[in-house]
Amino acid sequence: MTDVGLVAPPVREEPYRESHAEPPAEGTTASPRREVFLPGESGRRTALGVLRARLRWPLGIYTTPAVVLVLWEVLARAGVLSPAYAPAPTSLLGTAQRLWDQGVLGPDLAISLQRAGLGLALGLTVGIAAGVLGGLLRSGEYLFNGLVQIVNTIPLLAVLPLMIVWFGIDEFTKVLLISFGAGVPMYLNLFSAIRGVDQRLIEMARTTGAGRLRLVTRVLVPGALPGFLVGLRFSLAYSVLGLVAAETVNADQGLGFLITQGQTYLQTDQVFVGLAIYSILGLVADQFVRALERVLLRWRPGYEAA
Repeated sequence: MTDVGLVAPPVREEPYRESHAEPPAEGTTASPRREVFLPGESGRRTALGVLRARLRWPLGIYTTPAVVLVLWEVLARAGVLSPAYAPAPTSLLGTAQRLWDQGVLGPDLAISLQRAGLGLALGLTVGIAAGVLGGLLRSGEYLFNGLVQIVNTIPLLAVLPLMIVWFGIDEFTKVLLISFGAGVPMYLNLFSAIRGVDQRLIEMARTTGAGRLRLVTRVLVPGALPGFLVGLRFSLAYSVLGLVAAETVNADQGLGFLITQGQTYLQTDQVFVGLAIYSILGLVADQFVRALERVLLRWRPGYEAA
């Protein structure tokens, strides 16, 4: 009869942690030791994690801007900030209402939105087309990548004088400058996103018999989607910057013209109103991209919409 020996389960060695606690006195029972674990240790919460869980951020990422506005308002009302240089935020609402009632703010805002929309549409169209061709085709990379990398190093304002010489001072020049600012970041991010798709996913799709069209639609497009959304966020931001640059040079309409008029006549509140509207446009654009991310990136493991 064969003896069956009992095998003891392997002893699990705990990772060494140096303890600086003094040993218990003789005749006393040592109390359980509470250890602080580093972030990333499974199943344990750090002191920082507990503090973070207890904090509440009702305004999310806009908590800091809200605090700055409140502090600005308090300092302005207390007389620390001069109204001639930094009027209170609540007084800017009255200025905006006055400009709207005078028929100034509405038309300027409309023409700025029109310029930004046309320039953004043109820039995104060119940037997406060039990014897809450059990402999928080696010949497309040779055709576009070097040129775009060179253009990317040129500041946006440095291009404006050349555009004025070539095309004059009209709406086409302004739209072209905005499209220049929007197209370059879209190309760079989309090109990198397509080239950065996991090669193992591509090989797996090929082994299952996926053709070129199915490979693009089922592997490359989903894999490059996060990079596309990053490019879209940058394109929207740079289109606003291009709008500012285009409207501050010999413009007779638009938010930039409104700011220039405020500077000329030392109307600081009017300048702040124009800057605030530019900021709101950027905020709306960012929220638009975040909404797209919540819809289009739900399939990604670990994705958490902001």
